[in-house]
Amino acid sequence: MDRRCFLKSLTAAPAVCFGHPSLIWTELALAQQRGGMSQPDPFKPSEAANNPVGEARGIHPGRVVWVRDVNSTSWDGRTGYWWDNANTEQKAVNRMTSQLLLDLTGQKNDKQAWDALFRHHNQARKFGNSGYRRGEKIAIKINCNQDRGPNWSNMVPSLGPPPAGAVGRGGAPEGRPPGGAQGGGPARAPQNGLPSPHVVLALVSQLINAGVPGEDILLYEVAGRRNIGQPIYSKIRAESNRDLQAVQFLVNTDYGLGGRLAPTVDKENPVQFSNPEVPTAYLAREVNAAKYMINIALLRAHGMAGVTLIGKNHFGSVHFPDNGGWTPAPLHSYIMRTRPMGSYNVLVDLMGHRHLGGKTVLYMLDGLYTAEHNEGNVFRFASFGDDWASSLLMSQDPVAIDSVGLDILRSETRADVRGNADNYLHEAAQAGKPPSGTVYNPDKSGQLASLGVHEHWNNATERKYSRNLGKKEGIELIASV
Repeated sequence: MDRRCFLKSLTAAPAVCFGHPSLIWTELALAQQRGGMSQPDPFKPSEAANNPVGEARGIHPGRVVWVRDVNSTSWDGRTGYWWDNANTEQKAVNRMTSQLLLDLTGQKNDKQAWDALFRHHNQARKFGNSGYRRGEKIAIKINCNQDRGPNWSNMVPSLGPPPAGAVGRGGAPEGRPPGGAQGGGPARAPQNGLPSPHVVLALVSQLINAGVPGEDILLYEVAGRRNIGQPIYSKIRAESNRDLQAVQFLVNTDYGLGGRLAPTVDKENPVQFSNPEVPTAYLAREVNAAKYMINIALLRAHGMAGVTLIGKNHFGSVHFPDNGGWTPAPLHSYIMRTRPMGSYNVLVDLMGHRHLGGKTVLYMLDGLYTAEHNEGNVFRFASFGDDWASSLLMSQDPVAIDSVGLDILRSETRADVRGNADNYLHEAAQAGKPPSGTVYNPDKSGQLASLGVHEHWNNATERKYSRNLGKKEGIELIASV
């Protein structure tokens, strides 16, 4: 894609230009980080606080749970890397994950919580009152957008200076020497924003302890040149548990590391986007073979879409046979934060497709070490006293959890959330009658109904949504922060 075509796409022109994915990513990164285009205004909700739209989902409709534990993250910004075992406390992450499950479902123990989640999901899909059964596959989508090489400690540098509070190339917050007042220390590779190996292990271990055999679990990221790198792979494989040894990994590029599967295209289950200008996409056969899905996204801002949360995670799931292969490039024009409110958004089609959002039993946001944006380094939150976000969130409602994630990010001065970042949430919440007038029908099984509930909290101090205020509609946030 040439620069002229790229710049047209950023102004929300309907035409899409296609080319090699690496060129597209380079142009996007350059334009975002080096000021090659004018920046939209900081995000501001188009509606008043506590004004919910859509239909809440879940055992407890619209419930989002959020746990923050400062004991989970101890990196000093200087020693090693944030993903090292010495800098993340696995036991704390395990406790956080358990608390999230219990608060989300209202059950007394983890095994009961998982059974409640599977049973509710199957009942909602009209599969009867059944829990998980051995042999049923579970695909777990994680966001490895920045995993572009054989070694996390030697990734592609981010293009441009980080904002205040971001961890720079010296491994310390921008504007301060590495290690705070101690100063000194060698220059380091950028500390990119990637999924926490400890969070992935905690979730996979939860499933195994609930009775899911390891061979029924598939972790995947199939976007071009992306991998599920050694910190995650080794974290799982280092465990002696036979089931953890049997967990499978599906990636596009393993950089010669081995132990991972390569995706095959399933031409029988297309994603037919509801805007005819968008070409048809396909998914991996290995993913479509799963009965259930878990969506673990990252909590962070995004230079194109405004935010990258649950909705955008499936940009790492799609294949375009005639437009670049395993790449989301043909979709970029239809998620731009510069697009007006009330416009079509491809994320709704992904969130509603029967093989993606349609079979997702649980949504989770990983915010232990949050990056400044999709191409950036991890940073400390000013809103948390200049400390790591140290947060995990869960929900059964994809719109509700992204609404909370957006509120967290927009309230953080160091997270650069701009433009109409919640347009897709308005569209998804009202998918049966969206503001754009689009007939969202991505698998040709009929127009989508509401995919969940959207609203903004009352303020960043109280963090109350409508159900927290005693109303019968909207989001309920249970926060241990």
